Amino acid sequence: MKFLLDVGVGKKVEKWLREYGFDVLSVRDIDPRAKDSQILQWAVERQRMIITMDKELATCFEWT
Repeated sequence: MKFLLDVGVGKKVEKWLREYGFDVLSVRDIDPRAKDSQILQWAVERQRMIITMDKELATCFEWT
């Protein structure tokens, strides 16, 4: 599974996911000032699931 971790997700979570073999990219390593729209675009382009603590980002999706 491939993940994109938002800046609010702790380094311990990132480390744990990597230790268990998950493919992890961190927004803090790409651009910690990225807007939510950019983070969503990266996730789609890279086919990654977003892990976030940001309620605004989490509610950007419309579930149908």
